[in-house]
Amino acid sequence: MNDQNNQIAVTLVDDLYAESGHWHVNSGEETIHAKRMPGKWRSLKWWANGLWLLFFLGPFLRWDDRQAVLFDIPNRQFHIFGATILPQDFWMLALLLLFFAILLAVVTAVAGRVWCGFFCFQTVWTDVYTWIEEALEGSPQKRRKLKAAPWDFSKIKNKTLKHTLWLLIAFLTGVSFVAWFKDIFVLWGELWSFELGFAALLSISLFVVGTYVLAGFMREQTCLWLCPYARIQGVMIDDSTVLPTYDFNRGEPRGRIKKAEADAARSSGDCIDCNQCVAVCPTGVDIRQGQQEGCITCALCIDACDSVMEKVGSPKGLIRYESLEGLERGVSSAIAKRPRVWVYSVILLAALGGIVYGLSSLDAIELKVIHERQPLFVLQSDGSIQNKYTLKVLNKLTQDVRIRVSIDGPDGARLSGAEKGFAARNGRVTARTVFVRVPAQSLPTGSVPITFTITTSESGKQFSGVRTSIFMAPSS
Repeated sequence: MNDQNNQIAVTLVDDLYAESGHWHVNSGEETIHAKRMPGKWRSLKWWANGLWLLFFLGPFLRWDDRQAVLFDIPNRQFHIFGATILPQDFWMLALLLLFFAILLAVVTAVAGRVWCGFFCFQTVWTDVYTWIEEALEGSPQKRRKLKAAPWDFSKIKNKTLKHTLWLLIAFLTGVSFVAWFKDIFVLWGELWSFELGFAALLSISLFVVGTYVLAGFMREQTCLWLCPYARIQGVMIDDSTVLPTYDFNRGEPRGRIKKAEADAARSSGDCIDCNQCVAVCPTGVDIRQGQQEGCITCALCIDACDSVMEKVGSPKGLIRYESLEGLERGVSSAIAKRPRVWVYSVILLAALGGIVYGLSSLDAIELKVIHERQPLFVLQSDGSIQNKYTLKVLNKLTQDVRIRVSIDGPDGARLSGAEKGFAARNGRVTARTVFVRVPAQSLPTGSVPITFTITTSESGKQFSGVRTSIFMAPSS
């Protein structure tokens, strides 16, 4: 039995080595010039890339008297339209990170590296850079010839213009990133007047260098060797994951079409070995060799293969989104039968629910009441009982406000220490010590509840916060 198991293990290892022997991973020894072809997935990819316009244009959106979305780290305030999130609410940030991490896991388990192929900033910026390169230098064949050609005026002009545009995009990328943390108009004003601070200048410089090098030169090498997600995707993908897949049952054996050969006489499969699927791949992967690390599931190979199938009169779908189960059994397992997807979805909904609850329960001003413990109460000379409290007011508004305090408790209760109100600084916690006195005859023994209410007005709107505490009296 052990010999049989060992033989099976050896066979599996041999199969893996045989399969990996067909893989070709470009380790940087050559520059990949991917061919651009129109198609459904190329159009979808451009629409997905267009979402990144929000990255550049988002900081220009205004809300009242400030930037609509601003992560003001020096003042420890995150402004998201009408909501202001302070460090006390950062638990929502943890839920947001959990939400996106689980969303990435769900999408990958269902449809592979959709993020990498359609939304990743490295993929998008590389696509834009290579689009500029093709517009200035021509098709992949012309670009290879230009690279090998001697330096002359035409080559210098094209190269200079290309790298200038690359650097301009890298610069705008850096400025746009910093603009999410610093008001965009203030940022541009400091840029033009050369008054930009060191931190902002360093951040822009790092983004310029990073974008220029990663998108312009490293390209697919970033995905292969630097991106951690490329390494962990294997544990998220299984036989039921739908991916761009080559239908080996239909395509093999490969063979080119001969003019004198009739369709009925063809002994080969539908794959005519044109290599167009490889030519359009931004990472140089041959999808016909099976799933491999370099595939970012951008589906451009599907467009290329479908166009060829249409020309030769064969059905489309030789390369299509399909699971390994679907290829081998003809039917993919339903999502409802995949426990992992259900577990991911439950965590996803829980995180989303927590974020929605947190945002919906945000108050413009928050109040905390701390009862003095030493002593719990003080007996006054007039026979009244006095308790001491510390009011902590968190002002989430964009301006300093005047806080008014009122109480609701035992009969005859009087507030001292904040009769005229007090100022609360924006984005800060303001502490105020107050005293409450109650006539002894109005109090039962032990403790009774007392409610503190704070109110303020800002831009014609009324804001309030309420907190209930206790008023201590002698037990007998």
